[in-house]
Amino acid sequence: MAEALHPAASHHLPAFITAPGDTDVLMVVMALILLLSTLMFGLIFLRLHTLPERMAHKSKKLQFEIVAVLGLLALFTHEHIFWVIGLILALIDIPDFGGMLGRIAGSVESMAGVKPPEDPSEISHEKTTGEAHGGAASVASNPKAGS
Repeated sequence: MAEALHPAASHHLPAFITAPGDTDVLMVVMALILLLSTLMFGLIFLRLHTLPERMAHKSKKLQFEIVAVLGLLALFTHEHIFWVIGLILALIDIPDFGGMLGRIAGSVESMAGVKPPEDPSEISHEKTTGEAHGGAASVASNPKAGS
């Protein structure tokens, strides 16, 4: 490399200066560092971003779907308030009112002697009023039922 130096150039060149046609090692190393640091930053960001969803999933919260939707909204809209709301929902326990109300309804049905239906969506208004009033109400409210 000493033969190719310009006469005005310094004779003590730094190690990162390469000869023409040689591979620039410093540029290759810095490109690898940039690529790896970008990937690591992205992974850390996504790991932190999914923190509320993972917390709600691990503790089997009822509001898991809401937390997941808030996380997606925060990701795509870049509104941090959605992430904060999702984190708060993942941390609190919302009581399961549906389970308690179902148990109460089952107890009331058993006390009244009413056999619970197989499918709750099959309950019709005429059937429940007819059972409650001995069948006379269904005939009076539906004239076709009497014939």
